[in-house]
Amino acid sequence: MIFKKKVEQSEQNGVQMINGTIAFQGVKLNVYSFLLDGVLIDTGAKSLEKEFRPFFDQHEIDQVMITHHHEDHTGGAAYLQQLGKPIYMNEQFITSCQSNANYPLYRKVFWGKRDPFQAKPMMSTFTNRSATWESIHTPGHAADHMAFLNKETGQLFSGDLYCQDRTKVVLRDESIPTQINSLKRVLDYDFDEVFCNHAGYLKNGRDNLNRKLDYLLELQNEIFALHSKGLKPKQINKILFPQKYPILYFSMGEWDSLHIVTSVLKEGLAN
Repeated sequence: MIFKKKVEQSEQNGVQMINGTIAFQGVKLNVYSFLLDGVLIDTGAKSLEKEFRPFFDQHEIDQVMITHHHEDHTGGAAYLQQLGKPIYMNEQFITSCQSNANYPLYRKVFWGKRDPFQAKPMMSTFTNRSATWESIHTPGHAADHMAFLNKETGQLFSGDLYCQDRTKVVLRDESIPTQINSLKRVLDYDFDEVFCNHAGYLKNGRDNLNRKLDYLLELQNEIFALHSKGLKPKQINKILFPQKYPILYFSMGEWDSLHIVTSVLKEGLAN
C-alpha cells in the first residue's frame, strides 16, 4: 500500500508546531505536536516518528504532556522516553500504555503500532520555565482526555476537543453529551487562542469552540425531536447525515455518524 506523507513545521506566537499528514485512497489524516517553553503537547503517531524525530531532537523539551491515550497522540512517547523526557498523562490509561497497544488493524496501518511507554500521573496544575498551566479534564472523545491552559499566555491546547465546527462522524465509544459538558467546562476559562491537534492554530479559538458547542446542542435537540416522532436511530442518522465518508468503510463501522445519534439518545434520555 502506498501512503503519502507530508510534514510541516511552523511557529505561532511562541508555539513551535509540527504537523504530519498521511493520505491513502481518499482518506487523509493529520496530527500536530506543539512545543511551548519546554512543554511538548503530544507526540504524534508511530508511523510519523521518523519524520517527527528531528523536531524532537532540535528543541529543548523539559516535559511531555499527553492529551489522551489514542495512538496518534502517543506514538512518539517511547522515543521521547528513551531521550530521558518525563511523560505525564491522565492516570486512567497509564497502565494500558505500558503494554503493546491494542486497537484495530486499520488504525495500525495509518498510525503504526504504538510502543509501550511509562508515564506519570499529571497534576491539576504544573509549571514550566515561565508559567503555570492548568490541566482540564475534558472527556467525551476519550475518557482520559485533557486540555492544557497556559495561564501566562492565555493559550489553550485543546487536544481533540475541537477538530472542526461541525462533527459528522465519531468513534463508537465517544459521547456527544459528555463532549458538550467538556466544551462548557473549558469555555469557563480565560483564553482566546487555541491549538488543536488536528485543526492546528486557531487565532479566535474561543469562537471556534463556541460554534462547536452551539452545533452540538442544536444537533442534540434535532435528534431528540426526531426520536419523539417515533424514528429509530438509523432513520434519524439517514436524515441528519445523508453523506457517507470513506472512513466509515475503512474502519468497518468504528467511525460512524450513527454513533452520534446513539450516544445522544443513550445518555440524553437517561438523564
